[in-house]
Amino acid sequence: MAPPAGPYSGTSTLALVARASAFSLGLVYGSIKLRVLKAKAKSHQKAEAKAHH
Repeated sequence: MAPPAGPYSGTSTLALVARASAFSLGLVYGSIKLRVLKAKAKSHQKAEAKAHH
C-alpha cells in the first residue's frame, strides 16, 4: 500500500465517506419528504373538489 499523501489523508478519506453517506441520506430523506408532501397536497385537492360539488 502506498504511504499517505498528506498528514490528514486517512481522516480525509473518512470525511469523504462520511460526507458521501450524509449526502445520500439527505437525498433519500428529501425524496421521501417530497413524496409525502405531494400525497398530502393531492388528498387536500380531492377534499376541496368534493367540497365544491
